[in-house]
Amino acid sequence: MNRLSSNVMLEELKAIASDTEIVDDFPADNHSQINIAERKHEAADHSEICSVFTPLHFEPNYAYPLLIWLHGEDENEMHLRQVMPKISMRNYAAVAPRGTLSLSLDEQQSPQWSETFSWSLRNGDYCEAIERVCMAIERAEERFNIDKDRIFLAGKGTGGTMALQIGMTLPEMFSGVVSVGGPLPRRDALLAHLNKSRHVPVLLSVDRDNDQYPDTMVCEDLRLLHIAGMTVTLRQYPAGEVLRDSMLSDIDQWIMDVLASEKKTPIVTG
Repeated sequence: MNRLSSNVMLEELKAIASDTEIVDDFPADNHSQINIAERKHEAADHSEICSVFTPLHFEPNYAYPLLIWLHGEDENEMHLRQVMPKISMRNYAAVAPRGTLSLSLDEQQSPQWSETFSWSLRNGDYCEAIERVCMAIERAEERFNIDKDRIFLAGKGTGGTMALQIGMTLPEMFSGVVSVGGPLPRRDALLAHLNKSRHVPVLLSVDRDNDQYPDTMVCEDLRLLHIAGMTVTLRQYPAGEVLRDSMLSDIDQWIMDVLASEKKTPIVTG
C-alpha cells in the first residue's frame, strides 16, 4: 500500500500555512513508565505542540505501528497520557497534536495543563489540522523507527470527526481510522473522497443514547459508508461513560485485526 510521506504533505501545505522556527523541549517524566515527550513552541497558534508516547520496553530496531490520537473537546494533547495505557503499553508508538480551536483557560492552573482545545472543520482550521497531523508524524519518525505502512489515525468526539475527515481525504497516508463518539463530517466535499478512501478500514465506537451522536445519525453514517463500499466496524457500548476503558482496549484489538487481515471484511456490529 503506497503512502504519502509527511515531508511531501508539508511541502504542499507551505502555501497554506507559514513556517515558524521550531524549538524542542522533551521534559523527563519520572512518575510513570509512560515516556511522554512534549514538543513546545512559543508561537501563539501552538501549531508545533504535540505529545509523544514511547512504548514500554522500546526496541529501537523494531518498526512500530504509529497511532495518532486527536483529543476531544475541552482537552489537549496531554490526553494521550490517559488513553495509551488503556489501548496498549507495548504495541505502538503514538503522538497527539494539539487541537486547532482554543477554548477556555483555567487561570488557577498552569497553562501547560489547563489550556483546552477542540477541532474545527472550517477550511482554514481543517488545513491547519492536516499540517499538525503531518508534523506529529514527522516528530514520531525523528524519534522512532516507524512503519509507514502501519499508521492509524484515531480520535474522540470532535477529534474523531476530524480523524474521519482527514483519513478519508488523505487515505494514502493511513492504514485505518478510528472515531470514538465522533460522527461523519457533514460536508459535501467529503462525499467526493468516498470512492478513493474505500480501501481504508474504519472503526466507529459509540455509546448508546449519546446526544452528540444519536442512533439515527449513526445509522445514516453507516448507510453512507456502506454505499461507498468501505470496510466499517461498528461497536456500540451501554449508555453512560463517554470514553470507557473497553472502548480503548477494543481499539487495540481492531488494529491488530486490521494488520492481520489483507482483505476487506463486511460491516460488523457488536
